[in-house]
Amino acid sequence: MPASIFGGVDHPSEAAAVRERSALRTLLGCPSCGSSHVAQVLGDNGGVSYVCTACGHSWS
Repeated sequence: MPASIFGGVDHPSEAAAVRERSALRTLLGCPSCGSSHVAQVLGDNGGVSYVCTACGHSWS
């Protein structure tokens, strides 16, 4: 039994990043066309915005 919850994971932060990207892919969809092809971009005021690469719609 592993001594850590991360057991065989060499880099826990990388594993967490992979899970987060996977979750975002399933959760984010374009509100305009429904596509899951969404890019995360830096907004004008330093916040996060999203852009649909299928139709060009953007939102934050």
